Amino acid sequence: MPYYDKKDYFFESINSVLNQTHTNLEIIIIYDDENKNDLEHIKNCIKNDTRVKIIFNDNNKGVSYSRNKAISIAQGKYIAFLDCDDYWETNKIEVQLYFMLNHGYDFSHTTYQIINYDRKIVGKIRAQGIIRYKELLKSCDIALSSVILKRKLLNDMEFPELKTKEDYVLWLGLAKKSVNLAGLDKSLMFWRQTPNSLSSSILQKLKDAFRVYYLY
Repeated sequence: MPYYDKKDYFFESINSVLNQTHTNLEIIIIYDDENKNDLEHIKNCIKNDTRVKIIFNDNNKGVSYSRNKAISIAQGKYIAFLDCDDYWETNKIEVQLYFMLNHGYDFSHTTYQIINYDRKIVGKIRAQGIIRYKELLKSCDIALSSVILKRKLLNDMEFPELKTKEDYVLWLGLAKKSVNLAGLDKSLMFWRQTPNSLSSSILQKLKDAFRVYYLY
């Protein structure tokens, strides 16, 4: 979980991880801010839970660098992602791992609900079936915070250094290698639609979209 300036949402996010019914977890927070003003708040939210590691970047490196750093540290067989303004249902890991083990999938994502800044549900995106490379090229509704994958898939791949769409590029790379991107149609995650996520750097998003479609 990369952390940068999301104090208002962090408690709900980390609490949804700490309270998972599947308790055997290694929780890695990458503190991606040279300003340590929020550190005490983060420690208070963690409540001395020994499963949590806080790793510091020297300065704001961005989400791709931070996620890649966390992946390099992680010891588990599976990796789940969570942005610090999203949150999970308390049984997400348990239900999703059962789905993966039962069907032999190395990658899965789930249905999720879209909420606004005051937690009102404003939409829902369904995960259905297996998404393959040609389908994924057309569009991507896979939410990063809904994904669990086997760590071995990332032995020779990582998030690219893009400001946006970095997860989409990684999913494309996996699909290109014939990894089945399996959808579980159970709503297990909440994706928070903030003013920043709606309007920030439209030009940057267009630039990154161009790079995705023409370079990847």
